[in-house]
Amino acid sequence: MSNPHILWADDEIDLLKPHLMFLRSRGYDVTTATDGHDVLELIEQQPFDLIILDENMPGLTGLETLSRIKLRMPHTPVVMITKSEEENIMNQAIGQKIADYLIKPVNPNQILIALKRLLHSDRLVSEQASRDYREDFMQISSLINTASTIDDWYALYDKLVYRELELADTETNMDEMLALQKDEANMEFGKWIRRNYERWMPEPAAGSGAPLMSPRIFPDRVFPLLDKGEKVFFILIDNFRLDQWRSIRPMLADQFVIDEEIYTSILPTATQYARNAIFSGLMPRQIEKMFPDLWVDEDSEEGKNINESPLIATQIERFRRKYRFSYHKINDSAAGEKLLRDFNSLMINDLNVIVLNFVDMLSHARTESRMIRELASTNAAYRSLTESWFRHSSAIELFRRIASTGAKIILTTDHGTIRVDNPVKVVGDKNTNTNLRYKVGKNLAYNSRQVYEIKRPDAFGLPAPNVSSAYIFALGRDFFAYPNNYNYYVQYYTGTFQHGGISMEEMLVPLIMLSAK
Repeated sequence: MSNPHILWADDEIDLLKPHLMFLRSRGYDVTTATDGHDVLELIEQQPFDLIILDENMPGLTGLETLSRIKLRMPHTPVVMITKSEEENIMNQAIGQKIADYLIKPVNPNQILIALKRLLHSDRLVSEQASRDYREDFMQISSLINTASTIDDWYALYDKLVYRELELADTETNMDEMLALQKDEANMEFGKWIRRNYERWMPEPAAGSGAPLMSPRIFPDRVFPLLDKGEKVFFILIDNFRLDQWRSIRPMLADQFVIDEEIYTSILPTATQYARNAIFSGLMPRQIEKMFPDLWVDEDSEEGKNINESPLIATQIERFRRKYRFSYHKINDSAAGEKLLRDFNSLMINDLNVIVLNFVDMLSHARTESRMIRELASTNAAYRSLTESWFRHSSAIELFRRIASTGAKIILTTDHGTIRVDNPVKVVGDKNTNTNLRYKVGKNLAYNSRQVYEIKRPDAFGLPAPNVSSAYIFALGRDFFAYPNNYNYYVQYYTGTFQHGGISMEEMLVPLIMLSAK
């Protein structure tokens, strides 16, 4: 790999020989110039990795030279050095996307630090992230083997997500090693859920030893705020994982104080069950029994989340609250823009519930669209699309508007999603549901060692379409495939993002409190 090539322009360049010798001793090739015209000639003759530019040169000033450099080489970083501390000059330089701005006199180490930051930061960050993960490797392995409480799993998953984001842009194989550790963690998490999930059922009520789960979100997190007289916006992004939250967090950090926790989604980790449990404060079996007109069966052609607003109303009434609330579901940009136009009218409510469906639509589109598959081929790419949506959608403006009112925001999801790649054969009759991560039916045939099975749905807070109905859940990165047309089915769904089963990504999901600064 060739040495970085630097162009340094200063009308007193002879006085900078010690600086030049220092940089050359550190492996930099340095070409010099004494005025702006020389700089423009030199950049036409050869490429430079970075340009150091004195602001106060005869003929063309540093700022004039900078503007012409940017026309010809817009992506080459330029460091400006000046004797002047005038704010106007700084503003102009920064406005022209200067890479750094130093005030004379500068010492060689100041220059070296600027070069390392601008030319080598990716490599240095990559190396440090790899070193940090190597040091963490044994601790993560120990946590995987010793995790015995839900808090242990929260801490482990938090650490895995942190390391995944740190390694995502590095050019090492450490991310592959981390992926293997995550697979191992999911395998152990699946075993732990099999041993413990039944203890929390049929209703994960307060005091039952269960973690915070879907039906307790409103009683334990929303109602206490409302009882204090706070205005609350409850925003649910469907299919929203912890790593996706972390990717958009920086866009909210300047306006909000952020209080972050993780909660546990009920099974199945699917909208019909987990989201309806949040909005009703009930397990699915209770919804079916208490409000049969609001429960939609698996074999129904109706949408599985069409009764969310009535379910919220039943929960508020059941807890003997008299909160005024609104409910909005945002499925496209037009609905988002309309909500912004009508925003002021929301402030008459104690509670505003808003469901943002983009991430869920992205997940399904990725399965069905070859183009989206290419755009979201990895977890990192999937996060990137989520970040891009949030940055350019009406959602970010919605958060800004809420911040300006001082209202509290609870941001969460009903479940996460996982990228699947391991088919598991299952046989079911024509009434078996179509979800790839869980199945419910009365004539299911499967290898019981490969799944988590629930043969008494009522004891787990789940409805039973038939007397002999059973539920089975996929573990890790498995997905269910039928023997009929097996090869086509496997090829089509391998590498897609699915939900409904048991994994940290699906069950351990973010619950965020945002308070305006």
